[in-house]
Amino acid sequence: MAQPVSYIARKFIEENIDFAIAKVIETKGSAPRKRGAAMIMTPEGNFYGTVGGGLLEARTQELCKKVMETKEGLTYEFILDEQQQGENALAMGCGGDATIQVDYIEAANPGNFVEEFRLKSDAYIFGGGHVAYALEPLLRHVDFTTTVIDDREDYANAQRYPKAERAIVCSDFDHCFDEIETDEDSYIVIVTRGHRGDLQVLRQALRRPNAYIGMIGSKRKNKLLFDELLQEGVTQEELDRVHAPIGLEIKSETPEEIGISITAEMIQIRAEKAEREMRFREVADIHAD
Repeated sequence: MAQPVSYIARKFIEENIDFAIAKVIETKGSAPRKRGAAMIMTPEGNFYGTVGGGLLEARTQELCKKVMETKEGLTYEFILDEQQQGENALAMGCGGDATIQVDYIEAANPGNFVEEFRLKSDAYIFGGGHVAYALEPLLRHVDFTTTVIDDREDYANAQRYPKAERAIVCSDFDHCFDEIETDEDSYIVIVTRGHRGDLQVLRQALRRPNAYIGMIGSKRKNKLLFDELLQEGVTQEELDRVHAPIGLEIKSETPEEIGISITAEMIQIRAEKAEREMRFREVADIHAD
């Protein structure tokens, strides 16, 4: 299966390979791909991803070649209407418009590209104890942006987590999401110091968008928490999305081993999510053609 453009871009940056990337930044009407669709061109002229197929794809590839030569980005608005005339009009039956932005990415100096293109996913670690301390640097090394939240200042501070994106002290875990805005690319890790804190975080996490929720604890302890949430009106389907006990089963015992098992599970979930999104795009491309 073809790899997502984000993974290819990350690989090129790690291998110090410059490239051009074309992104759909705006659409009007019936465009074949929506905002966020992207395509990468290598120095050898190979392309990965798609911005819509057909004439739009061909013209965008020409723009990518130009940007690779000049190393200067550009933005171009295409009119996707076979009834229109002009240089930027394409004889396509979509009847909409698509604005394409093409950037030259220098691998040695990618600037804000990593953040803008979401090559890093957001990981929110609730609880700043031993497991979190082992886990946080592991997640950063595999391209997660980390935020640590605890109700104890001694466990959530810049000295303890100097390279985390943020360390947040909440008044209590009932208010642990007050300074956080999650989305469909957010990964929630629940490793507080006790089952009551875990329950407080999980209760709120289930009501917020996310890509992953994982909670530490034994099967017996987690069942007690799940039973309590079921009585509160949470559905079994919602609870089935929670990875509990958290992490892949590797017989981990120490905080460091547990951190590795959690990281491995999050990598797996992220990769599966990317594959689903790629399949969805491929199906959308087929229907668009």
